[in-house]
Amino acid sequence: MNLQFISDSKGKITGVFIPINEWNDLKNKYKEIEQEKIGVPEWHKALVLKRLEEYKKDPSSAVDFDKAMDDIEKEL
Repeated sequence: MNLQFISDSKGKITGVFIPINEWNDLKNKYKEIEQEKIGVPEWHKALVLKRLEEYKKDPSSAVDFDKAMDDIEKEL
């Protein structure tokens, strides 16, 4: 796939350009790709609500996002 990445003035990737013929191939392969609304499964909603309640009970149990990302990257 011949993707082109679009970056802002700081070099951060802000978008991706996909050639139209490759986009059409993806649309044929994945019929639902252009759907604007993709539903969230009920089990996922329930899990998020459970974790939110756990956080409300003990906010100190939350892990800083940057630290979590660093920990994940170390395991890769």
